Amino acid sequence: MSLNKYLDVSPEVAGALAAGKPVVALESTIISHGMPYPQSVETALAVESIIRENGAVPATIAVIGGQLKAGCTREEIEYLGKAGTKVTKASRRDLAMLCARGQDGATTVTTTMIIAHMAGIKVFATGGIGGVHRGAETTMDISADLEELAHTPVMVVCAGAKSILDLGLTLEYLETHGVPVIGYGTEELPAFYTRKSGFGVDYRIDTPADLAKSFYVKQDMGLVGGMLVANPIPEEYSMDADVIGKAISDAVDQSEGGIQSMLDDAAMAVMTLNGGSAVPLWNTWLDGMQENAPEGDEIDIAGLQAAFSRALEALTEISGAKMGDKTMMDALIPASLAIASYQGDDENELFASAARAAAQGAEDSKQYVSKFGRARSY
Repeated sequence: MSLNKYLDVSPEVAGALAAGKPVVALESTIISHGMPYPQSVETALAVESIIRENGAVPATIAVIGGQLKAGCTREEIEYLGKAGTKVTKASRRDLAMLCARGQDGATTVTTTMIIAHMAGIKVFATGGIGGVHRGAETTMDISADLEELAHTPVMVVCAGAKSILDLGLTLEYLETHGVPVIGYGTEELPAFYTRKSGFGVDYRIDTPADLAKSFYVKQDMGLVGGMLVANPIPEEYSMDADVIGKAISDAVDQSEGGIQSMLDDAAMAVMTLNGGSAVPLWNTWLDGMQENAPEGDEIDIAGLQAAFSRALEALTEISGAKMGDKTMMDALIPASLAIASYQGDDENELFASAARAAAQGAEDSKQYVSKFGRARSY
């Protein structure tokens, strides 16, 4: 096998590896899918800067033009951020196809591990890993991240698994596949936004030197797979675990009632959290969506387009507002039109295009002069 045909290691990263300097891999899905542009690019470059300030070399990993990139240039990071969700979110199954077709891909935890290992990079830092989803005993919805941790010898340093997952089953899966879960300075598994989860880790390690020794010994013994290091979010940024847990539990309960029930809940949330003239307008919009939404718990793209179109019609009928009349409409109108004109089959891209249109509409509204004053809505 000749990796040179597919793998492109940047000169900076290659030089650091040859000299035995520390290199830290970084994923690229956060750039194209996880945050809006330009914040996505600013964050990616800031993380690279932090790694350099601490004596290591960053290697942002991606697939660009069919090449597996271990170390992206500033221009390539900018390209991924601007392209956004047009870039394929690449898992293991996608790599060969992207290379064969000369296409782009934003790497997840899974594919970042794969390409890092190909390049000889041992350490990868990310936000949170995927895991076993709630209800996986019937859906079999299990992140490929876990399988990659079981097979690919890369140390993944993160803030734990995401709170929405079934953390207990995630730990069971990792145990079955022989992946050690290390708590860096903690005996409890952090859960991304919060330091607490109620679940313990396999081992607590308190120094980088001990982490490095443990990972070295694992490889030296010939044991396959990686190591998961859970480094909790700093205390000052951590959310309350009970608040997150209740929000997730409530959301799961509400989702069981189907789309109509979800829209009812959304209307109630608007009334609870907002005040002023926006409340009746938002609820009119949600009522319009309900007129075209199905009774069950699934909706396709055509159904979404019909629901959003009817919602906009209902809102226009009661308010009479047009572009330039009200900031809410300046965002909703272009978002609804973007949804109505979408011709693809990817729900994520559908909503991403709507979000971009809404953001542009809100930005364009800054040039408008108020016609009615703040309280005038309909």
